[in-house]
Amino acid sequence: MKRKRTEPYTRLTQPMVRDGGQLRPASWEEALDRAAEGFRRNVGAHGPDAFGMLSCARATNEMNYVAQKFARVVIGTNNVDSCNRTCHAPSVAGLAAAFDSGGGTSSYEEVENTDVIVMWGSNAREAHPIFFQHVLKGVHNGAKLFVVDPRRTVSAAWGDRWLPLRVGTDIPLASAVAREIIHSGLANRAFIEKATERYEAFAAAVEPWTLEAAEKETGVPVDLIRELAHAYATADRAQLVWTLGITEHHVGTENVMALINLALLTGHVGRYGSGLSPMRGQNNVQGGGDMGAIPNRLPGFQDIKSADVRQKFEQAWGVSIRPEYGLTLTQMCEAMDNGQLKTIYAIGENPMQSEPDTIHMFKRLSNLDHFVVQDIFLTKTAQLADVVLPAAASWCETDGTFVNSERRVQRVRKAIEPPQGARDDIDIMCEIARRLDRDWNYQSSEQVWDEVRSLAPVLAGISYPRLEELGGIQWPCYTEDTLEPPYLHSRLWEDDPDKRGRLAPFQVTPHRPPADELSADFPIRLTTGRRLDSYNTGVQSGGFASPLRYSECIDVSPEDAVELGVEEEELVRISSRRASIVAPIRIDTGLRAGLAFMSYHDPDLVDTNALTIEATCPIAGTAEYKATAICVEKLTLDERAEHQAAFDVGIVLTANAR
Repeated sequence: MKRKRTEPYTRLTQPMVRDGGQLRPASWEEALDRAAEGFRRNVGAHGPDAFGMLSCARATNEMNYVAQKFARVVIGTNNVDSCNRTCHAPSVAGLAAAFDSGGGTSSYEEVENTDVIVMWGSNAREAHPIFFQHVLKGVHNGAKLFVVDPRRTVSAAWGDRWLPLRVGTDIPLASAVAREIIHSGLANRAFIEKATERYEAFAAAVEPWTLEAAEKETGVPVDLIRELAHAYATADRAQLVWTLGITEHHVGTENVMALINLALLTGHVGRYGSGLSPMRGQNNVQGGGDMGAIPNRLPGFQDIKSADVRQKFEQAWGVSIRPEYGLTLTQMCEAMDNGQLKTIYAIGENPMQSEPDTIHMFKRLSNLDHFVVQDIFLTKTAQLADVVLPAAASWCETDGTFVNSERRVQRVRKAIEPPQGARDDIDIMCEIARRLDRDWNYQSSEQVWDEVRSLAPVLAGISYPRLEELGGIQWPCYTEDTLEPPYLHSRLWEDDPDKRGRLAPFQVTPHRPPADELSADFPIRLTTGRRLDSYNTGVQSGGFASPLRYSECIDVSPEDAVELGVEEEELVRISSRRASIVAPIRIDTGLRAGLAFMSYHDPDLVDTNALTIEATCPIAGTAEYKATAICVEKLTLDERAEHQAAFDVGIVLTANAR
């Protein structure tokens, strides 16, 4: 299935502006003037909410802080978001609803020193291989590993038990596990009474989900559900780990809440070795949110509706901050559709490849009045821009900090010089801000970071010198002479109600099946995810020789391959209710009949996200990438010849709208 690759993306080294429908090279002065003038024109004519900022979860904390500050101070809007919306916004929303904090509760070290690890909707061996080494150390140290996943992935192969649920049935399974724990007398009643609320409503809500009812809905055998429930509840320490298999659903936040309910039910939170860990998919998804590059929180995860919080930032920034939540990325898409959003400033984001229903996204971005993209490559998104600004922002070209999935702040140090002609992200934003009458003059990333920690109490004790000394520090860290425990929410175990503070609420999470229904015309369920050898939209990992890399394909079960009459590597047409694309077949014995899998890493040849649906979680705004209804068809001989020729030379044939 190996094939010729398309050429790797070339680094941008000169700004570009659009004239006569075409991008052309321009000087920095011209490009910056164009960018600023377009923002000024649209905000002046339509108000600040005609503007949207897309910040970057692969860039530093310092860049994300300045980006959200640009939106709020220079423009006057809270319309700022990032790819956190695409993947882990439900994790943040669910954890915040329970604990007032959107970070994972445990450290990586604790996974090595626990008794039970439940990986739910996570193929960590491929998607989070570094974290998976901690999982394997835990297994080596005696932990029992349960893997809950529709596919028998390479991660599931390492597990003691694999629970093969049907796509979109996580809530019935979690509810059945909870009911079994309750009916077996294994719930931690002392913790429930001390630290939680709404237990009775929760217990009543899960009552219909008997083991037998759950098996019928999820496909997971009764014995496996019972074993998971008893192992998790009776373990002294247990870790619940999840990724996009939980969050990328139109019930993503409810899925997360259903897992949190299990931790509250058993007391597996707020103690060393017991916790809840959402694994982020990019190096700084956690940090982007921590820096306030989201529409409802200021840096340090402080609610923008709090008058005291706003007053602190207003005094520091010298402007009034609007108390209304801004638009999420999902809501920005809707605002582009209805004409409310006129201009976007996208830094390091590639929605033309990462968002669902990419044909619709193409129309949105093409119809903007003013579109500025700041990136290191001329991505598919950048190709639609009115102004393209080449950034010096790769991981080895800049100074700053990142925050990983265990909330650990780490230093990044400039190792090489960027290409001549590229500029630092923060410098670019400061230049545009100056043209819009804001005189910013940050001299270093440390200056930006010191401003961040002066405003965000959970980061106040994390200085650059201290990071150099310790190598990394988990937040919260309130002073420069203290360190907090590696796990969160130990307060829940306090006997003193005043020290315990707010109770953690159970949430009722009713089951709602996938939005894209299966039918006779679309009988196969497509789920998407990552592959080990590639990275996100393929811009940084595509186009290079690798003994691992294959062309993107559609993985199908052996049974479906026989039913379709197709062979390994044969090109087939894959259609959803939105589009049709062509890709090779790969037969995967880890899939059951009726389930298919694709990644979104190779959009130059296989635009998987042309197929996916825009149905979103109403709480978090994350789309349902994991549950698309499709059909797979053989090509005619002429079609096979046409498409095979395209694959051989690395040319994508544009997806057809249905």
